[in-house]
Amino acid sequence: MPSNLKPFLQRWLITTLAVLVAANVVRGIHYDTLAGLLVASLLLGVLNAFLRPLLLLFSLPLLILTLGLFTFVINALLLYFVGWLVRPFHVESFAAAFWGGLVISLVSVVANLLLGTGGARVEVKRGRTRPPDSKDDGGGPVIDV
Repeated sequence: MPSNLKPFLQRWLITTLAVLVAANVVRGIHYDTLAGLLVASLLLGVLNAFLRPLLLLFSLPLLILTLGLFTFVINALLLYFVGWLVRPFHVESFAAAFWGGLVISLVSVVANLLLGTGGARVEVKRGRTRPPDSKDDGGGPVIDV
């Protein structure tokens, strides 16, 4: 198996699981066939990889104004668009797409943390990072919290 194929399949599996959970939890999102679910999750992953960064860039003022909450609207728009493009996958309203996008995001984050995939990690450090008598010439102030 090529080295690039394994991470792709892991992301697709996680997205498919997340879309499956959203279809079972959110009223207004459903699929007719398993193939429809797989195609919808694949298309959602492709749109998230290529179109979502552009949408985030173009909506940067709104993202700043809403402290990042407009990201949920972008996720909902992409899910609603997938429902429009893939016939066996149905997203009945923008509200269903909004809640579905929220469920998909939460399930994806939890699955990525459990499986150790993705670039996210949580790190907790305790104690001092450097001795108090060291001369740090890093070129700027350091704020220890």
